[in-house]
Amino acid sequence: MIELKKEGILLKKTSLGFENEGVLNPAVIDDGGNLHLFYRAVAKGNYSSIGYCKLTHPLLVGERDDVPIIFPQCSYETHGVEDPRITKIDNIYYLTYTGYDGVNALGVLAISEDLINWHKIGVIVPQISYDEFIRLASAKEVLNEKYVRYNNPSHLLEREGKKILLWDKNVIFFPRKINGKLHFLHRVKPDIQLVCVNELKELTTEFWQHYFLHFHQNIVLTPKYEHEVSYLGGGCPPIETKYGWLLIYHGVHDTLKGYVYSACAALLDLENPILEIARLPYALFKPETEWELNGEVNNVCFPTGAIVREDILYIYYGAADEQIACASLSLSSLLSELLLYTKNDE
Repeated sequence: MIELKKEGILLKKTSLGFENEGVLNPAVIDDGGNLHLFYRAVAKGNYSSIGYCKLTHPLLVGERDDVPIIFPQCSYETHGVEDPRITKIDNIYYLTYTGYDGVNALGVLAISEDLINWHKIGVIVPQISYDEFIRLASAKEVLNEKYVRYNNPSHLLEREGKKILLWDKNVIFFPRKINGKLHFLHRVKPDIQLVCVNELKELTTEFWQHYFLHFHQNIVLTPKYEHEVSYLGGGCPPIETKYGWLLIYHGVHDTLKGYVYSACAALLDLENPILEIARLPYALFKPETEWELNGEVNNVCFPTGAIVREDILYIYYGAADEQIACASLSLSSLLSELLLYTKNDE
């Protein structure tokens, strides 16, 4: 087992209108020693925007904006912008989040050169119906029945005047191009999938149709252990190590007390990240404290950002969907532990 320290709550909600119901699920980036944190801020009625603060230390908040830095402006995000993640590729910051219009939840991308001015690229995941997804993804192989359980909208075509689309969330870019190509993770329940393109403009309707016809070839991780048996989702942007890409993700277990969200860890191949090298057979950490067990949504540790300082890995996560907390551990110890559970040794 790995020695891990829960550092406690880093950020709480305030009386400000845009974040008076909760703060959670932060994106974090270390930009030349400056730590920037972008977090989901929830207002009454469950309307989300993205707030910002600067950290003077991995565990200490400095400046904190009193208005959101990113907020709903487009039709695909009228009910909120949620759960940001951030990476930097070739001097461009890629901030992904979930756009929610009250019916559909889809992965969205915004880019910036300075972390201040953001240009919304828009929805970058497929905008297709559940029926079309099933038809394409089942063309070659039998699809896991969980895809039906978690994505079937009872064959409704519209709700509130909007077409019901396949939910596709947790879009997370790798922090560099791999073999000259952009790679990002995304999640159609219950698995984590991978996309690889030369340029974002390749993400056309035809691209996604071909992608889903070969859907099984694009699955990175699928539920395996008890703490993740229900479904998985991407967590923090992958961290490059000499052993592979370290992926901190979330695993979900449906219990008598409801869903329990835990932080999990795996290693992916550096040159071909569709390949799983190793995975911890137990949760890296799970809800245990009062502020993780009870909140807006109980029993939630939802990791979305991580940084490394010397050998210390700091993992930032939403706790009970109400506040932001941090856990820390030795990066080298985590990698050593992961290598005890390489896939080839199973």
